This record gives sequence, C-alpha cells and structure tokens, in this order.
Amino acid sequence: MNSTNRDYDLICVGGGIMSASLALILKLVDPEIQIIIFERLEKVSQESTKAWNNAGTGHSAFCELNYTPQDEQGKVDISKPIEIFQQFEKSKQFWSHLVHQKLIEDPKSFIHSIPHHAWVRGKEDVDFLKKRFEAMSDLFMFDSMKYSEDHKILAEWFPLIMEGRSEDEIMAATRMEMGTGVNFGSLTKQLYHILEVNFKVPILTEHEVLDIDPDGPEDWTVEVKNLKTGDKTYYDAEHVFIGAGGGALPLLQKVEIKEKEGYGGFPVSGQWLFCKNRKVIDQHHAKVYSKAGIDAPPMSIPHLDARYIKEKKELLFGPFAGFSTKFLKEGSILDLPKSIKLDNIPSIWGVFWHNLPLTKYLMQQVTMTHEDRMEDLRVFVKHAKAEDWELKIAGQRVQIIKRDREEGGLLEFGTDVVHSKDGKITALLGASPGASTAVHIMLEVIKIAFPERVKTEKYQEKLKSMIPFWNRDIQDFEAEFRKVQAENSETLELDASH
Repeated sequence: MNSTNRDYDLICVGGGIMSASLALILKLVDPEIQIIIFERLEKVSQESTKAWNNAGTGHSAFCELNYTPQDEQGKVDISKPIEIFQQFEKSKQFWSHLVHQKLIEDPKSFIHSIPHHAWVRGKEDVDFLKKRFEAMSDLFMFDSMKYSEDHKILAEWFPLIMEGRSEDEIMAATRMEMGTGVNFGSLTKQLYHILEVNFKVPILTEHEVLDIDPDGPEDWTVEVKNLKTGDKTYYDAEHVFIGAGGGALPLLQKVEIKEKEGYGGFPVSGQWLFCKNRKVIDQHHAKVYSKAGIDAPPMSIPHLDARYIKEKKELLFGPFAGFSTKFLKEGSILDLPKSIKLDNIPSIWGVFWHNLPLTKYLMQQVTMTHEDRMEDLRVFVKHAKAEDWELKIAGQRVQIIKRDREEGGLLEFGTDVVHSKDGKITALLGASPGASTAVHIMLEVIKIAFPERVKTEKYQEKLKSMIPFWNRDIQDFEAEFRKVQAENSETLELDASH
C-alpha cells in the first residue's frame, strides 16, 4: 500500500544526535516550522550516539594529541584545538540553555566533570608535549592547562596509571580540570523527548528511507518504508537532511545531485576493553589520552577512559580497531561493496594504494588476542589483570573518502557537510569529532539550508539567546566568553575543582 504525505519544511533521516540537534534548534527558533524524522531501528540513539558506541568525551581538544601536529622545524600547530574548543563550547551553551529553560531537568543525566589529560613517555614525546603545552597555554581558552613531569603530581592526577612506575621513567602529562564526559545517548533521547512532547514533531522509528527524488524545482520526495507493515509512504519536503551516520553515504549516492560524486566510505569498527572490577574503576577518575602507534589512524589514539553510563561510572580502554563491511552496527555486510560506484572508484583506489600501512594496521588489530590487548592496556595500567577486563564491541564508523587530483583519493578523519548548490539537500559524512560538535555542525547546516531565514532579525536574536557565540569567534571576546562559560558551568553543574 502506498500513500503520500506533503508539506514538510524539513525531513531528517536518522535518529541520532545530529538530527535531534538540528530539529530542536530550528523548533526553538521557529515553532511553526514543519519537521518529521525517520529512524530505521526500533528506538532513537542506537548507533553512533549510543553510550557504549560513542567515545563519551566532551571533545574540547584538551588531550587529543592528533589535533596538534608538529612540523619538521618542531613547531606545534594549534589551529585545530582552537577550532574544536569553540565548537564544543557552542554545544555547552545550547545544552545550558535547555537546562535553564527546564527542558532538561537534570544535567547530571548526561554531562559530568572529568579531567582531561594528555600523557606521554620518552624524551622525544615529552619534548613535544611541552611545546604543545607552551603554545596552547598562551591562549586564554587553555590558560588553566597544567603541565608536569613530576611523578608525585602525576600520581595525584591518575594514580591507577602511576602505580608501580619506576622513578627513572621519563614521562609528562597535561591536565585540564574543566574537561567533561558526556553520555550522548542519554542526551539525545532527551532531545527527542522535547521534540515529541513540547513541539509534537513526528519521530517515526522502524521507518527506513529508501530513496530521495526531486519533485519539481522546489521540493524533494522521500520514499519511506514502514518496516513493521511493509507499506511505503511518500513525503514531500523543501529540505532533506541525511544524518544517518554510516548510513548517510549509501542514501546520498541515490540523490540526484552532482556534489555527491567521488565520495566513498571506509568502515572501521571500534572495540573497547571494559573493566568489571569496581575497585579498579573507583581508582580512576580521568580521561587519559596518549599517542597513537606507528601507522595507526588518528581515531585509534589509546586512552584510559572514565565515563558515566546509566548514571554509573565505568572504565574503558581502547579503542581497538575491527573491520566489517557494514556501514552501521546494525547494517548489512553488503554496505561497502554496494557503495562502490563508477564515480568513486578512482577515489577508493587512490586511498587504498596510498594507505597500505593502514591496511596492515587493521589486519594486525583484527588478529589480536585478549592477551595482546591486555599488553596494550598494561602500557597504561602496569598490573592490569586479564580477568578484570572484557572486550565489548562499540560502534561502526565510516571515514570519508573523497577525490584528490594528485593522489586520486584521500581518506579523511573529520566530517563533511555535503550539500546541493541550493542547500535543499544536506548530508553529514564522517565520524570525528562527531557528537561533541553536533551543535556547531547543525548551525552550519541551518546556514546552508535556510540562508534567508538565518538573515532575519528573529533568527539572529533567538540563536544568540540560545547560543551566545553561535556566529562569533570566541578569541575576539575574552571577557564576555569567560562570563558565559562560568554561567554555563554553573547551570550544567560542572565542577572543575578536582
């Protein structure tokens, strides 16, 4: 049975944090805008946004060493930390607004203060970390960063890691006490609750978007299958946002826009060792990131990670890479082969040819035993016992493959908003830093999709009231930003006094 529903301003594909953030920002600014959301699974927030599948770090670039490359002259580039920091602050501003308006009752249900550390060993890496600290701490955004090579201080910061260490071991760490851990799964469910209860936005689960076709010069028709009944329904909308995680690429490839050409995807699954011993878990209240191994992708940076899941603190170590041809954890093994098209074969071949070390790395990761993973963990926790840790499969990430004139194709570890020239189709590809910067990315989508609305006084004023720095550079407004940041910390009940 087929039927048609019409007259939506925006259709969102995917029930994760991206669609939730986009829809809620728009509804808060303009309650009259008509939005509908489709999710293939039984519930929202079950793929990359789900707590066990997500890194659970409020990515502010405090501790992620891959964000600060060092050139041949030894200079550390801190441009990306500045960018990522500002993007996460926009998320905090938006979440603070939701709490302040009592749309979210308890901030502890999704965000906690957890200090962020970058930790390295050996003289070369210690020299690098010191340069990184000096460059970053010169900026007011990072001026509370601490640095130490003193074992006693490091033992205060992360005692579990320092237990049993030799006094002769050369190491250093930085610490940002304003770091956060975020349960993006819990947050996302609350965003959808607000959309359903306060704004009556239809959120149709077990509905799979099969195709998106143009319907004249202004609208798009979205073909949707009800997975419970098998019925198909056609929905018309002026704008379509594809935010389906790894499922975004296969759907984008069906859309008749030239901007999609050349894009491919490289799936990598994540795995974590999670601790089953409460005594060990209670010894560690920190996120400690180190350097990735040789030929390892940036997303594989090892970290010992305290996080809150279902209101309870957990301890994880990883990530370890796995390989599957699925683009989603609940996807199909045919996802990768089906994504290979004539227009992206050169991109995919170029990436494969120029990333042979990555292929080797993945093969090594896939063949690891439990004891192999424990040996990696023991770099962090010297006396870790195998029986205290268990492997858990996390989410599936699809890294972007895009055209490159010189190499044929490039593998990127960020995110891209791919959009039609008129902005009526937008799609989010990529994985990192992901959920932490959802608000910033969705503000970019709104600017692309609704440029005329964004120019109006109504949109400008409402966006500024929710997200004070939605369109301003924090670096230019130090005093105002510090005030906003302090207010947000109080509203979100964040305590930086660890």
